Amino acid sequence: MQEAQQGGSAVDETHAAPAKGQPRRGLYVLPSLFTAANIAAGFYAITQSIQGSVTQQAYFDRAALAIGVAVMCDGLDGQVARRTNTTSAFGKELDSLADVITFGVAPAVLAYIWGFRMIPIPAHPLMLDKLVSLGVAVCFLFLICGASRLARFNVSVNPQPKNPGRPGRKYFVGMPIPAGAGVIAAVVHYFHGSPIDDWRMSLLWVGLIIGTGFLMVSSWRFWSGKEVGTDGKKTYRVFVLIAAIGTLIYLDSEDMLMLIALGYLVSGVVARLAYSWGRGRRRAAGLPA
Repeated sequence: MQEAQQGGSAVDETHAAPAKGQPRRGLYVLPSLFTAANIAAGFYAITQSIQGSVTQQAYFDRAALAIGVAVMCDGLDGQVARRTNTTSAFGKELDSLADVITFGVAPAVLAYIWGFRMIPIPAHPLMLDKLVSLGVAVCFLFLICGASRLARFNVSVNPQPKNPGRPGRKYFVGMPIPAGAGVIAAVVHYFHGSPIDDWRMSLLWVGLIIGTGFLMVSSWRFWSGKEVGTDGKKTYRVFVLIAAIGTLIYLDSEDMLMLIALGYLVSGVVARLAYSWGRGRRRAAGLPA
């Protein structure tokens, strides 16, 4: 322990002022508080999903909203850590574990119970059993894809998207897991938590879950938004835009959240298709792809 002689007495370094440019130790707690809120929202969403039923649809809706709140908390903890210069290895690992719970387990449980468990028994019960088993498989697939997406993000040094545009902090490689969970939550909230009661709709639900899982583990380009707010001159514009979007969500959360979630999902698909189409034209013209 370092000591400083001051008037013949030693001063404990824990009481000394932090070095210039070094954040106070208490600031390191701030990002972890948002991460803890993320975990709490995920646990709450799981409990609400379990309690949901055909006659208690509000539980499903509350689970979806909790996941939506967790998406905001996940964005805030990273912003707080970067702006206060309090990023740490502990915070990174805690955030990854929180994401597996809140954006992996919680939406998978919600997707399974809401999309498969509430279907009335048809004339052929065996068909329902097979559909429920299929639901278990695809929801587990969603969870595995999300966990794999997180693992790849943690070990990647300089991931290269296979879509147009230069690689960098502006883009994610694959759809991030909070966005994948947001798609599940937005659809459930759009229907006010009313569970699927038709096996044909469940098959469409299977397709959406599989597609979302694929996009998370793909190498396609998705906008990261990390450059937003880095230019001080445009900060007020970002603030006005966020306030406007927040107001629209408050006025019509069902339509706005569905539009945002599916719009983000489709953006990566459209960018990939546009890149493939442009590359085909360049090859046909004899230009380098």
